[in-house]
Amino acid sequence: MFDPRKLWRYFSFTAYRDWFFRQSFAPPALRSVTTDLSHGGSSSTVIHCWIPKSPIPSKPNLLLIHGFGANAMWQYGEHLRSFTARFNVYVPDLLFFGSSSTSEPDRSESFQARCLIRLMEAHGVQRMSVVGISYGGFVGYSAAAQFPEKVERLALCCAGVCLEEKDMADGLFRVPNLEEATSILLPQTPEKLRELIRFSFVKPAKGIPSFFLWDFIEVMCTDFVEEKRELIRAILKDRKLSHLPKISQPTMIIWGEEDQIFPMELGHRLKRHVGESAELVVIKNAGHAVNLEKPKEFLKHLRSFLVDSL
Repeated sequence: MFDPRKLWRYFSFTAYRDWFFRQSFAPPALRSVTTDLSHGGSSSTVIHCWIPKSPIPSKPNLLLIHGFGANAMWQYGEHLRSFTARFNVYVPDLLFFGSSSTSEPDRSESFQARCLIRLMEAHGVQRMSVVGISYGGFVGYSAAAQFPEKVERLALCCAGVCLEEKDMADGLFRVPNLEEATSILLPQTPEKLRELIRFSFVKPAKGIPSFFLWDFIEVMCTDFVEEKRELIRAILKDRKLSHLPKISQPTMIIWGEEDQIFPMELGHRLKRHVGESAELVVIKNAGHAVNLEKPKEFLKHLRSFLVDSL
């Protein structure tokens, strides 16, 4: 049956930019693959990932995990060339983002982490460094906690791993409740997308026409909406700092000083929780989208942590 949305996407700025990222940043080092992690039976789990075209055994491995918003290539595309010369780089789409999905009911970050480790094992990777942005940091932290023998180093960017369920009621966040937070993180109208932009950037772009925002929503925010809502609810449900496992790997915590989604307090809390093996870097005049707002400074700190340690 004819799908007019597919035809419309040929004239979409967002769809074109997505194509541009894939064409400009992935080749020549990476290729796109979809891996079936299903064990048979009635359940199905598939993960799309950009993997090295020719992994070099002598190189260390680097796993880059994205957060909510656009797919992995939008969040890491401009940084990839800085790492592909020194690492075998893997850039997956988390479950319910991009072309990744599962029929399993588990929505926890620990399940996401287990799937990513299975993905890496499927591609012959046994040890790796991990970078996680925002929600990707939740997944990366869980991977480090569950598989300490596989995760060597961990970089977390604006990842509110140490939040507690009571923080919402205590007024730590700018939003009054979980449903309001979900409506902003998964915008379905231009008004909500503008609100997300204001929350994410210190100096948000102004005067963006509504048709550009509708375009972005149509391409990036309309797939797996209910499943993504369940991912957000799973983050907060019954969450207590006392239940968060400790990790011992060298850890870099990068935070935008004016983050309005995960306030700076959560960065300090995470540093205290991890302890001496963690370093906290605060980037001034930056918000939650620090990787996009201050890309050079973000990359400088990642390189010092990941590359200079080799």
